[in-house]
Amino acid sequence: MTHSPTDTCSDDNTSKIPVEIIAEEEMALIEAALAAAVPSALFPQNSRSIRSITLLSKRRLSACTFTGSPDIEDSGGVVGSNSPQKNKKTRVLESFLHRFRRGRGLSVTDITATEWCEKQMEFILLVGKPGKTKAMQAGSARHAALEGEVIKRVKVHVESAEDMWALKFMNFIVGANQLLFDGLTRELPLVGFVEGVWMVGIIDEIRMPESEAKRLPILVDTKTRVRATLPSEPQRRNGRLQLMCYKYMWDSLVAEKFPSLKFFDFFSLNPNHILSEEIRESTSTSGFPSETLNDVVRYYGNSCRLLPQAHDQLLLRYELQEDQSLLGEDAFAYEPKWVKDQVKSCLEFWLGEREASYPPMDERWKCRSCKFASTCPANSDPNGSSSKTKNEDILSAETPS
Repeated sequence: MTHSPTDTCSDDNTSKIPVEIIAEEEMALIEAALAAAVPSALFPQNSRSIRSITLLSKRRLSACTFTGSPDIEDSGGVVGSNSPQKNKKTRVLESFLHRFRRGRGLSVTDITATEWCEKQMEFILLVGKPGKTKAMQAGSARHAALEGEVIKRVKVHVESAEDMWALKFMNFIVGANQLLFDGLTRELPLVGFVEGVWMVGIIDEIRMPESEAKRLPILVDTKTRVRATLPSEPQRRNGRLQLMCYKYMWDSLVAEKFPSLKFFDFFSLNPNHILSEEIRESTSTSGFPSETLNDVVRYYGNSCRLLPQAHDQLLLRYELQEDQSLLGEDAFAYEPKWVKDQVKSCLEFWLGEREASYPPMDERWKCRSCKFASTCPANSDPNGSSSKTKNEDILSAETPS
């Protein structure tokens, strides 16, 4: 069995855990599943079968020292290195999407955070993202534990933005193959073009049911709770939006040809860029040898076309942080019109078509846990005071995606 130079697996039990390749900034988020190659008919360069490589190789999860590309779903920070040079007056008029997400795309958590409170999202972009609360840290730790059941983390050196994007696509390819042949994958990254914008996301878990005649992937998201209670309706709505966004992206990817030329152009990437040596070795070990970013993107598009559309039934799971006991599950149906309307509404804010809005009056209790409440104009309205509203442990007490 071939391991990455930094793979520290040493015993039989550990060696059975699949590993994957990602960048260091994504170490806590993009982790998933067992490595497998794709069919030789699809990728003629590889003469080995998927099943044989599943038994012989591992999906490698790596970290790197390159800092040019933020985390795929991180909501904070300014990315402007790929933005065209403009004068100061023009920059002031740029949309939030162009100013802050030009180099990496809009994340699904950007959408859900905007739906939660647009004004809070505006503060995060302009002032900076507050540090994680203890509840958020506990939620992240739980995700890491779930991922650790199926993943071994391995570091791989990357040298460019092209390398970083290649890692995202590689993780999808090997995770998609694990789903097809093992029936389960976790932390699967998505990169797609939705409603005229580039969007990225990471799906917590995807299950392939065995009992149904028509096997359709079921998308699952796990939230952790500080208190042994189920969330309020606005929280459930926000969680449903997140999963529906994933399904919207998934179905678009499997139904339409990936617009690679548009992708390279938008992110100012060189499709013929030679990937770092470690990444090239990793793609070869995983069954889809690639020299350039264009090679990996081509495999990504082919992998998407092998997949069926996601199941219309989506699942939210709620766990108690203290002992990981299951508090309840929210199984719900996909609503295509509703999710498209929600995404379009959020994009109006991101594209600068209107100013940030505030939560409705009956949801102003959200302000109780907002780090920007003391300076937010919403709290200057005597009718909008949240001091007497019901104390809720809101989204910040749940697991970030």
